[in-house]
Amino acid sequence: MEQVYRLVMSCPDQQGIVAKVSQFIAQYNGSILEANHHTDTQSQWFFMRHEITASSLPFGLATFREAFAPIAKNLDMQWHISDSTVKNRVVLMCSKQSHCVADILNRWHSGDLDCDIPCVISNHEDLRALVEWHGIAFYHVPVGDDKAAHFAKVSEIIAKHQAQTIVLARYMQILPPAVCEQYAGRIINIHHSFLPSFAGAKPYHQAFERGVKLIGATCHYVTCDLDEGPIIDQDVARISHRMQPEDMVRLGKDVEKLVLARGLQLHLEGRVIVHNHKTVILD
Repeated sequence: MEQVYRLVMSCPDQQGIVAKVSQFIAQYNGSILEANHHTDTQSQWFFMRHEITASSLPFGLATFREAFAPIAKNLDMQWHISDSTVKNRVVLMCSKQSHCVADILNRWHSGDLDCDIPCVISNHEDLRALVEWHGIAFYHVPVGDDKAAHFAKVSEIIAKHQAQTIVLARYMQILPPAVCEQYAGRIINIHHSFLPSFAGAKPYHQAFERGVKLIGATCHYVTCDLDEGPIIDQDVARISHRMQPEDMVRLGKDVEKLVLARGLQLHLEGRVIVHNHKTVILD
């Protein structure tokens, strides 16, 4: 895979942003492989993502950051740059249901998800064999009556493996605010898109009783407000009156794992910028 630097930026909209960034890259003979721009006309905020051929530049990331910093400061820019060859460390958290974990592990195993998965954390033993077949460490951390102790152990494992991204692949537990804040913008979750209309147990059965025509799933970043974080991706499946609740569950699982995988892919490629309570996807 060709080494590229991913430069992701956002700042107040003004004239000359693209020109200044492009001129900076050009003066060092940098080659831009991909460029995406967007202006939010409501907030007057500008978003940009560039992929730059690493070998075209005469320096590495440290010097790039030092040289680019004055331009970023002048534009009041929020920005970061990353190396595509340095893989993001992703820790998965799950419960008993296997569809999301199995799909992510399969995509990782086949090379479709470019990341490292150092471990999987679960509050049940059910998926140990699946995870360990992939050569990945599996940690069983029961919840029990003392949730504080549970999350203390979980946080210890996450820190031990130097996780950069956490994926809740149907983990079925509410993370404490301290964890949400520590990993803000780096915890990805999946839930039914018809929440909060069908919250709680058996949402597909509730949807069946109401005769819904569409079911779906939402991939989002986790915040301290339950299931209200910035949305990364969504999708739906059409429902027929001939379908039973178990058919809806099956279709729902298909949508869930697809949306979660797409959301994680966008995150890993640095295509998601969070602004206020929503995201801009530069794909």
